[in-house]
Amino acid sequence: MKRLLDFLVKYDYWLVFLLLEGICVVLLLGFNGYQQSVAFTSANEVAGRVLEIGGNVRSYFGLRETNEALMKRNTRLEQRVSFLERTMRQLLNDSTAYESLNQMADSMFLEYPAMVIGNSLHLEDNYITLDQGSRAGIRPEMGVVGAKGVVGIVYKVTGGYSLVISLLNDKSNLSCKIAGSDYFGYLKWEGGDPRFAYLKDLPRHAEFNLGDTVVTSGYSTVFPEGVMVGTVDDMADSNDGLSYLLKIKLATDFGNVSQVRVIARRGQEELKDLSIDN
Repeated sequence: MKRLLDFLVKYDYWLVFLLLEGICVVLLLGFNGYQQSVAFTSANEVAGRVLEIGGNVRSYFGLRETNEALMKRNTRLEQRVSFLERTMRQLLNDSTAYESLNQMADSMFLEYPAMVIGNSLHLEDNYITLDQGSRAGIRPEMGVVGAKGVVGIVYKVTGGYSLVISLLNDKSNLSCKIAGSDYFGYLKWEGGDPRFAYLKDLPRHAEFNLGDTVVTSGYSTVFPEGVMVGTVDDMADSNDGLSYLLKIKLATDFGNVSQVRVIARRGQEELKDLSIDN
């Protein structure tokens, strides 16, 4: 109490000044229409600016959820487009089967969102670490896709984390094809520039053009058909001259991968049991 009294005594002139200023402001705004209008407008501008900043902050922190939703929708659309392309010819005269395509495509795969917490680009064998593992339902040999296309395949998992073999890895060997055709080859990264890989063993009679889209073939238990991989950047003959060697510009920017989705084909274990490699 003594400190409060000392404070009031020490700054009594300032306190009286502020009190009088406050009374003046009240009187000025209470009995002058113009000043009321100016004060009201200024207060609205300040409040609007504060609300705008608050909205921008909320929008920023909501980007993660938005990106996850867009990525999930993009993956589903890719699956549906591929599914439609593959079956349209057989189903043009069957309206009942046509109407069921979306439900069939959606039911074939499971999806798990994850964040990238570790990544490498310029090693011989590059890996990506995710912040989700077996407790989230992730298992080895599940596919990993980003917002723009294929990222890699799950290699090992723990309860809370996953290690992914990225496309920039000597162990990666992805079955791909030119979109709109059934001719396929195998995508391999040859080291060096992380923006490019090579599609090998594409038959000589396959038709394509520079700039054509390359997608997953669907000839595996990991990825569905039609997931974006990249575009044809250049072409050459293979060493034996019996097939093409295509330089592919990868759709995924591996230097800027943050949010991904891990996908799994329903019945994947059953399909693996049928593989002749087992």
